[in-house]
Amino acid sequence: MSSQEEQWRESLRGKVVLVTGAGSGLGEATARAFAATGCRLACLDINQTELERVSQALEAEGNEVLACGCDVSQAEAVEQSVARVLGRWPHIDVAVNCAAIDHTLSVTEMSVAQWDQVIGVNLRGPFLVARALFPVMRQQGGGHIINVASTAALRAWANASAYHASKWGLLGFSRALSVEGRPHGIRVTTIIPGGMRTHFFDRFLTQGIPLPPPELLQDPATVAATIVFAASLPTESALQEILVTPLNETSWP
Repeated sequence: MSSQEEQWRESLRGKVVLVTGAGSGLGEATARAFAATGCRLACLDINQTELERVSQALEAEGNEVLACGCDVSQAEAVEQSVARVLGRWPHIDVAVNCAAIDHTLSVTEMSVAQWDQVIGVNLRGPFLVARALFPVMRQQGGGHIINVASTAALRAWANASAYHASKWGLLGFSRALSVEGRPHGIRVTTIIPGGMRTHFFDRFLTQGIPLPPPELLQDPATVAATIVFAASLPTESALQEILVTPLNETSWP
């Protein structure tokens, strides 16, 4: 790492970072990556058991952590979590929307409730977080919202209609949000990762779908490091969108 990059990372020390989906997968890796820079962590997740596991592990390592059980698809839950964070710390500098779900079903097999759940977590959730944080970030003179999309926002495959809709929508939402945030010093970055070695594919096991070969997936810690790098840039610059894939990514190009 160059001295300039070290200086950028050092600039994150003490900042408050809110991470959704922090109880597992990329969310957990992201929380750990920001903790390594000396950030204070607000960890949000709907799975209370996993949330406590991650939060307690980070606290045991000497990090300042606030754990908030939160269903990001619910406006009141998001607003209450943001209020709790601001009750602990006077500002929120970075928010990373990692929470995501999918139902791997054809459009004829997917129920309306399943469709709504995917859109609710993957697209409505980042909207609710941004809606709650924009007034806060405007008042404090800036901030950074990082939305995690997917290569599913760039290409399409069968039995993932809701997931594709949510991630294509998130990409468009992020671009519009970036325009709205600029006058207020609010940066918006979209991370577009390819396949990762996380629990995300566990649902395949119950549906009899073959798991992707591990060699075609990447370590979520690598994507988390990319997120931290985006957040560490001087505020005069913004990484608008970053595509990071395994070398042998099958869904790109």
